Amino acid sequence: MTTDAEDLKTQACSVIDSLASELIEISHDIHDHPELNFQEHYAAERLARLATHHGLDTTIGAYGVATGFAAQHGSGPTVAIVCEYDALPGIGHGCGHNVIGAAGIGAALAAAAVCDSAGGSVRLLGTPAEEGGGGKISMGRNGAFEDLSVAMMVHPADADLTTIDAIAIQQLLVEYTGRASHAAAAPQHGRNALDAAVMGYMGVAALRQHIAPTERVHGIFLKAGDKPNIVPRESSMDWYVRSDTITSLQPLKQRVLACLEAGALSCGCTMTHQWDDRPYADMLTNGPLVASFVTNSAALGRVVRDPRESGHAVVGSTDMGNVSHLVPSIHPMIAIAPPGTAIHTEEFAKYARSTSADQAILDGAKAMVMTAIDFWTSAPKQALVAQVFSQENSSQDVL
Repeated sequence: MTTDAEDLKTQACSVIDSLASELIEISHDIHDHPELNFQEHYAAERLARLATHHGLDTTIGAYGVATGFAAQHGSGPTVAIVCEYDALPGIGHGCGHNVIGAAGIGAALAAAAVCDSAGGSVRLLGTPAEEGGGGKISMGRNGAFEDLSVAMMVHPADADLTTIDAIAIQQLLVEYTGRASHAAAAPQHGRNALDAAVMGYMGVAALRQHIAPTERVHGIFLKAGDKPNIVPRESSMDWYVRSDTITSLQPLKQRVLACLEAGALSCGCTMTHQWDDRPYADMLTNGPLVASFVTNSAALGRVVRDPRESGHAVVGSTDMGNVSHLVPSIHPMIAIAPPGTAIHTEEFAKYARSTSADQAILDGAKAMVMTAIDFWTSAPKQALVAQVFSQENSSQDVL
């Protein structure tokens, strides 16, 4: 068995270079065919077919999710390379998941080429529906993240960063029911469900003055009545509630719910609610693992900074946070756009199909496989990664 890490890294990077045109082409193709949560049949099939074509036999419909896929090769400590490939409504790949999918395939194929010599195993995981669908949670409930040593992915952004500042989130659907009546002839007989929703909304707006600066609550109206001359009998809203951790999220959820219930009470209406059963957890970035990624990225000419030190952060929520509570994980951000270009915008979608995005695919794939090689070939590194994970991870159930 060859254990010279630098030789293995050279071999792995050569594999990625040989795949460059195919990886870039598939990124562009997925960008041109955006698909929403759990509808990513085209992207999943394209990515799985490319992996299989190059010798990594890949199964679509893995772990009980129709647009998920998986493959595994080798024996020994198992490194999961995670792909995403879903898009956003209206703006397509405004989060650059086409880049994530292509980089993940490149890293997995390179890892499969060297993992036998490195004494490890690679698991490729195609995880759909990150944009609110919780694809990793669904796959995780069916065992996708069991028997892993570490998990990793890269995510495009406007800077090279060690991590996303991922905070916990849970979606809340609320429905109000009142009593319809003619809004001019007999308004006194009505109970206005829209007013109830508005009062609840204003209650949450007032609450925002008294929550932590890092917490976020935002909602939209889904239904607000049928005609102006009918007192609205039904209204509904969709809310996202975010807090620093999955633990601190729990009391905030109750405060938000109390505001919304007060709206119903004030207008003589009733309210029902449903919390989504796939809340996203905060991201636990494994320090020793991301340190390897930083070093390997520097060898490729990328300076990856800690957002706590640089003052530049990308804040959001991701189901990779849940994975990070199950197994030591990293979710570094890789620059494809100029500083200040926000994700989830039409401008960012344009950069997701650009020469800078193409380079990020290759650099991201190389940095991931080089980090995997560092892990496989160093028993002390393996022990340190596991030790830090056990010290920092809570026992919170995230599936």
